[in-house]
Amino acid sequence: MKQQTRCIHSIPVDPLTGAISTPIYQTSTFVQSSPGVHQGFDYARSNNPTRLVLENLLAELEHGDKGFAFSSGLAAIDSVLKLLEAGDEIIAVDDIYGGAFRLFTHVYEKFGISVRYVDTTNTDHVAKAISTRTKLRCYSLCLLALLMLMIDWLNSAIIVTLKTLRYVNR
Repeated sequence: MKQQTRCIHSIPVDPLTGAISTPIYQTSTFVQSSPGVHQGFDYARSNNPTRLVLENLLAELEHGDKGFAFSSGLAAIDSVLKLLEAGDEIIAVDDIYGGAFRLFTHVYEKFGISVRYVDTTNTDHVAKAISTRTKLRCYSLCLLALLMLMIDWLNSAIIVTLKTLRYVNR
């Protein structure tokens, strides 16, 4: 079965209506028979049926075990950074998104995680910046949510930035 076919067939049919399009659940809370006893969902911020279908489809598309969806790019970045430990290092593009820069400098540097900002249009600069402490190489943290699907600490995915595209198109 082709990947497109497999993905289409993995979209669940709504058990209440038989709809073949996943309903958008716009509720913030779900009924619990008692505290902590529910039908799989308790509060929309922790999970909801619509997001679960999206995450499962993303995992299917990427041949992964799990997919993750976040409400913002910074939430995705924060989630990935929590995998790091004091003494670890990140290599990031030098024209990084301001919100990610502030998250690094105001939060994670306090926990002993260092960041090297590198001109990623020059691969020699990137190669020289990598050290034994480097655990995460992100060339576009605006798109870090995509890394949640493909992160591999040994061979991190390279995401092309607009700066890199300008350099390549000269």
